[in-house]
Amino acid sequence: MTRRRPAQDIDESQLVVGHPQDHAAGVTAVAVSIQRAVEQMGPIRTARTLTRVNQRHGFDCPGCAWPETPGHRRPAEFCENGAKAVAEEATLRTVTPEFFAAHPVAELAGKTDYWLGQQGRLTHPMVLREGAGHYTPIGWDEAFRLIADELRTLPDPDHAVFYTSGRTSNEAAFLYQLMIRSYGTNNMPDCSNMCHESSGSALTESIGIGKGSVTVPDLEFADLILIAGQNPGTNHPRMLSTLEAAKGNGAKIIAINPLPEAGLLRFQDPQKVGGVIGKGVAIADEFLQIRLGGDMALFRGLARLLFEADDAAPGTVVDRAFVAEHCAGFDEYERAARAVDLDTVLDATGLTRAQLRVTADALIRSQRTIACWAMGLTQQTHGVATIQEITNLLLMRGMIGKPGAGVCPVRGHSNVQGDRTMGIWEKMPDSFLDALDREFGITSPRRHGLDTVNAIRAMRDGQVGVFMAMGGNFIRATPDTAATEEALRRCRLTVQVSTKLNRSHVVTGREALILPTLGRTDKDIQASGKQVVSVEDSMSMVHLSRGGLTPVSEHLRSEVGIVCDLAQELLGEDHRVPWAAMSADYDRIRDAISRVVPGCENYNERVRRPDGFQLPHPPRDRREFPTRTGKANFVTGDLRWVPTPPGRLILQTLRSHDQYNTTIYGLDDRYRGVKGGRRVVFVSAADLAEQGLVDGSRVDVVSEWTTADGTVEERRVHDFRVVEYPTPKGNAAAYYPETNPLIPLDHVAATSNTPVSKAVVVRLEPVGGR
Repeated sequence: MTRRRPAQDIDESQLVVGHPQDHAAGVTAVAVSIQRAVEQMGPIRTARTLTRVNQRHGFDCPGCAWPETPGHRRPAEFCENGAKAVAEEATLRTVTPEFFAAHPVAELAGKTDYWLGQQGRLTHPMVLREGAGHYTPIGWDEAFRLIADELRTLPDPDHAVFYTSGRTSNEAAFLYQLMIRSYGTNNMPDCSNMCHESSGSALTESIGIGKGSVTVPDLEFADLILIAGQNPGTNHPRMLSTLEAAKGNGAKIIAINPLPEAGLLRFQDPQKVGGVIGKGVAIADEFLQIRLGGDMALFRGLARLLFEADDAAPGTVVDRAFVAEHCAGFDEYERAARAVDLDTVLDATGLTRAQLRVTADALIRSQRTIACWAMGLTQQTHGVATIQEITNLLLMRGMIGKPGAGVCPVRGHSNVQGDRTMGIWEKMPDSFLDALDREFGITSPRRHGLDTVNAIRAMRDGQVGVFMAMGGNFIRATPDTAATEEALRRCRLTVQVSTKLNRSHVVTGREALILPTLGRTDKDIQASGKQVVSVEDSMSMVHLSRGGLTPVSEHLRSEVGIVCDLAQELLGEDHRVPWAAMSADYDRIRDAISRVVPGCENYNERVRRPDGFQLPHPPRDRREFPTRTGKANFVTGDLRWVPTPPGRLILQTLRSHDQYNTTIYGLDDRYRGVKGGRRVVFVSAADLAEQGLVDGSRVDVVSEWTTADGTVEERRVHDFRVVEYPTPKGNAAAYYPETNPLIPLDHVAATSNTPVSKAVVVRLEPVGGR
C-alpha cells in the first residue's frame, strides 16, 4: 500500500464544490492526518515519526516556522498539514534510476505538480546530458566535477546564481553562503525574496531589525491581536492553539482578510475534549472583510480615529512619553494621519464606519496589542508601506518593547528566517562579511548580488550560465511561469538539490543535475558519528533538529556534505576553509557560526538547552532601535490602495488546504468546500451577476499588465471553474502555482522587489463564449 504511486493524474472533471466550513481542525483533521501518513509511510513508520515531530528529542517539522511554547510540548506537537509534510518526506515511495529510464523528461513535463510530488523520494544523483531525453545516473564525484568545471569556465562569478529554500538547516545555509562568497559572488536569491522581504524591508527602516518582536508567551498575554492578510487555519495551524490560549486569557482578536477563513472563525482543538465533542473556540471577535490592497488605508484611517480620541481625552491614547524618548518622524506622521479622508478609507477598504469605530475602540482600550500578518500584506505593490503603517500605529501607542505587545510577521517555511540569519542574502552588511573574512581568511565580495526577480531577469537576458538551487521548487515558487521557464532554459547548467521530484527538474538548462539529499526526518551519519542540525523559528528561537529514520537510499548525502564536497572540488583541497573537517563534525560549523553570526555566541552549548536559545532583538529586549536615526522611525508615505477597473477583478493567489507552498499534498480544500481538483476561481455573487456568469461557469482567467511604455500585456490560464464565494465585490481568488503564469515578472513591491501575487488585474472570459 505505502509504495504505490498514483498512476493517474488530476482529473478536473471530478471536481466537486460544496459549502465552505466555519471551523478548523477537529476530529476530521486527525483522521486526514493519520490516513495520509499511513498511505505514505505505513503504520509503524507513522507511529515512529509523528511522535517525534517538534519534540525536544525529535526533529523540526519541515512545514511551517511556527514556534513551540517554551517549556512545554504536547504529545502531538503537529498539525494536519505538518503530518502531511512529514508523510511526504518520510514516504516509502522512491524515484529510482529505473523510474527515469521509464519516463522521458518530455513525458514528465506533461504531468502536474501533484503527480510529480507523489512519486516519492529521489534515490540517486542523476544527470540530463545536453540533447538527451532521459535522466541517467551519475556518480557524486563526477557530478561535483561537472558543476565545478562549469563554474570555473564562467567569465565572472556573477554569472552564477545560487538559490536557497527555507528548509535548509542553519549549518548547511552557513556553509552554502561561505562557499558562494569564497567563489566570488553575492548572487543568493532565496524564498524570502518572494514572501516576507517586504516585512524585512519595512521593519528594518522602522525599528532597525527585520524580524518580529514577540514570542508565544507575548501572544498569550496580549489583550488585543490583529491578524491581517493571514490564514492560520491552513498555513500555520499550530498558531490556533496559541490564539485559543490568548482567548482564554481574555484577548480580543480582530481578523482582517478578504476571505472568511475557517481557522479564524472557530478552532476545534483535537487534543481537548471541547474540540472533539464540543464546538471549540470562536477565534475572531470581529471580521473585517477588507478589499484587496486596502490595508494601508485601514491602518491610517484608524490612526486618525486614535488621534481624535486623544484630542477628546489628552494623554490617554497616544503614548507621547514613548514617542518623545524613542521615536523620530512623529510630527509628519501625525499630520498625514489627521489629514486622511475617512470616505477614501471606506472606499479603499470596503468597510463601514461602524467597523472602523469598533476597531479603533479596541485599540484605544488595549494595553497590550500585537499585529500579525503574512503574504496578504507583503505581496502588494505597497506592501512595505502597509507594514510600516501598522508599525506606526503600534509605535504611537507604545506597543513595542513590552510584554504582550509588538510586531509579528508570521514566517512561512521552516527555517526561512534562519537562512537569512546565517548569511543567505544578496545584501549582507559589511560587518557580517568582515567577520566571515576574519574567521576563514577569505575575501568576500562586497557588490550586492541578485534577488529572485533580478536573477530571473539576468537568466532571461543571457547573463547567467549556472543556476543552482539548494532545495525548493524554483519554477513553481516564482512569478511569470513562462518567463521563468525560458530563463532557466537559457542556462548552460541547472542544479537542483532535492528530496523529491518537482517541476524544476523537468524545465532545465542545456544540462541538468538532480542531487538527492537527506530530509529533516532522516538520520545523518558522518565521520564523527550521528549529526544534528539547528533551525530558527518565526520568533527567533534557535533549536536542534534530530532526524531518526534510516534514509531510503545509501546514495543520499546531507546538504552539509553536498556543499562541502562541491566546495573542495570547486575551490581546491588546499582552500583556507576546512571543508572536510566541518563535513565530518557539524559542531565545527557551529563553532564558526558562534564567532561570525551576531547573537550566536557559545552556539554549541546554548543550542543544546532543552528549548535552545533566543537571538537578541534590541527593540524587544531594551527598547533600543538600531536605525539610521537611532530611534524607531515613523515612516510616512502617500496613501495607496488598489481600485478595481470597470469590468475587471483584482485577483489574489493563495494555497489550498491540501498544499504547503508549492507542494500539493492532495486535491481537497476542505475548508473552502472544494474536492477533487484545483482549477477554480472564487468570485462574489455580485460580480457573477454583473458579468453574466453563474456558479459552475467555465472561464479563462486573463491578466492585464500595463508596461512602462503603456503597452498592455495579457497572460492567460485556461478553463477554470467559477465558484461563488463570499469575497469582496471586485476581488477574486485562485490557487497557485496554477495562476503564477498570470503574475508579470515586473509587477513587484516597491523597495522589497517582492512579486505582487495579491493584486493582479484580471478579466474572466467564458470558455467557448457566453
